[in-house]
Formats: sequence, structure tokens, C-alpha cells
Amino acid sequence: MGHTTKDKDKLLARVRRIRGQVEAVERALEAETGCAEVLQLVASIRGAVNGLTAELIEDHIRFHVVDPAREPDAGKAQGAEELIGVVRTYFRH
Repeated sequence: MGHTTKDKDKLLARVRRIRGQVEAVERALEAETGCAEVLQLVASIRGAVNGLTAELIEDHIRFHVVDPAREPDAGKAQGAEELIGVVRTYFRH
């Protein structure tokens, strides 16, 4: 997958941040931190994973399906942009 190779450092940085968030949940549970704080930590992880997922899907669409910036067919370009917008909305909310 060329797009993951191209953005490898950026994607790995995101994964490392997520790992750090998971480790924070582990530490909080070991320290018997209150459930509200643990739930907030877990919600942060979910948001981070959703953001990573959205980025990977968007890159996949642009690299393997249709890159709206390079698509000569205006209808296909618009459809790809709309799909990317839906993916962003779905995974970021």
C-alpha cells in the first residue's frame, strides 16, 4: 500500500500516541482511578482510533479508488469528495 508507506512516519506517530493513551488507561486502572476519569481516557482512545481510521480510509480512496484532485470526470471527482466527507464525518463524531 503506497499511501501508508508515503505517510509512514505520520501514521506511526499517531499509533504511538494511541499506545501511550492505552498505557495511561492501564496505569489508571492499576492505580484504581475513578471510573469517570478512566472513561474519559477510553473516550480519548476511541477518538484517536477513529481519526486514524478516517485518515487511512481517506488515503485509500485517494490512492486506490479516485483522487478527486486528479480525476478528469467532474462527476466522479465530486462523488469521491462526497465519500471522503462522509467518512470524515462518520469517524470523527
